[in-house]
Amino acid sequence: MKISFVFASLFSATLAVETLKATPVVTSSNSKFGGGIEGLAVDSAGSIFAVNFNGQLAAIGQAVPSQKLMYQDKANPTSLFNGIRFSADCSGNEQAFVADAINHRVVRLSDRTSAGFRNATVFCQDPGMLQPNDIAIAPSSGRVFLSGMNYQATTKVGDGDLWTCDKNGKATKLGQFQRTNGIEVSPDEKTLYLSESTNKGGAVISNIIYAFDLNSKAGQISNKRVFADFGKLDKSAAIDIDGMRTDTQGNLYVARNGNGKVAKLSPSGKLLAYINVPGIMSVGNLEFGGKSGTDLYIGGKCEKDAKKGCVSVYKGKAAGRAFNDLQHHSKGSAAPTASA
Repeated sequence: MKISFVFASLFSATLAVETLKATPVVTSSNSKFGGGIEGLAVDSAGSIFAVNFNGQLAAIGQAVPSQKLMYQDKANPTSLFNGIRFSADCSGNEQAFVADAINHRVVRLSDRTSAGFRNATVFCQDPGMLQPNDIAIAPSSGRVFLSGMNYQATTKVGDGDLWTCDKNGKATKLGQFQRTNGIEVSPDEKTLYLSESTNKGGAVISNIIYAFDLNSKAGQISNKRVFADFGKLDKSAAIDIDGMRTDTQGNLYVARNGNGKVAKLSPSGKLLAYINVPGIMSVGNLEFGGKSGTDLYIGGKCEKDAKKGCVSVYKGKAAGRAFNDLQHHSKGSAAPTASA
């Protein structure tokens, strides 16, 4: 009876994980993005942006509702753009922050027109940054949080890092980890989420998400704890975590790069659902957008042509945190300013 009860409990837990499905929007047949598509971000209109436009490492473009170039760093063609986030300055003008992994900096894009961004400045930079890879913004303080990694066959603490830049561009290192990648702030700005992956002998052996208590004004974190361990949640420790985003209800959506899926986790870390993403072989990043901010756009390498980047959408019910923040902080925010 005990054995039967255990199996019944496991079966019930499996059934509780819902299976959802996204629909292709940008496909291999019409994509203007390269296979390095990453860093999906949203503006206040719900438009979606990503890096690797026209296959250029130093270019970002709009992916939805239409595809077009928004900025290319011709002055620094060796730039490698990854994460993107939008914010608003004190006048309500939108600006974008772009992680440049090669030059250890975050670039601030402003003076936006229908043809793209006309002004680019260095927001923050430090040679000690491993990359940065992905970024998150706490709008009330204007702080930017950065993750990065040094990919090794066998990782150690120090092959991943966490930094923050205050609204004036001052960079501060917050900690060292194994490989860090996905990073996000909770809707109430009281929690910072950070992914950590571990390699051993060329094999990925662990994928964990940590949660920290966050003081965004001071740029301080504390009370490190395991929020989700995929080795225990669903035995998928070998599947790398990539981008992460929260919705207004506090759910965390996690790109699982190796299996072309997105995991939906509750505010307590319970695995609620997996979103299958047909047409994408390596899910890199994701963001909520659309007119109501409830459409979850998911990007990655196209399954039919790995040299191109594809985007799919899952129609959700709750708006994304980033979209919601832009709606409420477009005027008089504590948005970051460019460093000199």
